[in-house]
Amino acid sequence: MTQHSKPRHETIVVVDYGSQYAQLIVRRVRECQVYCEMIPWDAPAEELAALQPRGIILSGGPNSVYDQGAPQLPAHLLAQGVPVLGICYGMQLLAQALGGRVSGATAREYGLARLIVDSPTALLASMSGGANVWMSHGDRIERLPPGFRALAHSDNSPIAA
Repeated sequence: MTQHSKPRHETIVVVDYGSQYAQLIVRRVRECQVYCEMIPWDAPAEELAALQPRGIILSGGPNSVYDQGAPQLPAHLLAQGVPVLGICYGMQLLAQALGGRVSGATAREYGLARLIVDSPTALLASMSGGANVWMSHGDRIERLPPGFRALAHSDNSPIAA
């Protein structure tokens, strides 16, 4: 498929940062009747471009954005001109790359947590009353990048969505 040919279907690409849930994310997208493929975070730009994604999901992962040698956010992921959803580590990478501040949390959030929706949007409409979620991270976003707004929080994460 050339870069200018029309894809046979709309594609969501999940970028894998090592989350134990990356395959589950792909499956859930497919269950919504949307074609989805997963690629590693360090896949060449040409591999992503060939998929012609309509959106990109950055998975979580076990690293801190400050770990030496931790997976990074390649510039070509944001250069696609499509919506990008970051989950956990993916959200922290986005915040850091776009001018926000990520820092170590005073307490690691691991296991069951209550997500409190502060600003119901289309993305969180079904969770307007909050939701029980699974968290596993030691970092948290302290300041959002310019142009972003917080949608939800948990007891340990002032910006959880």
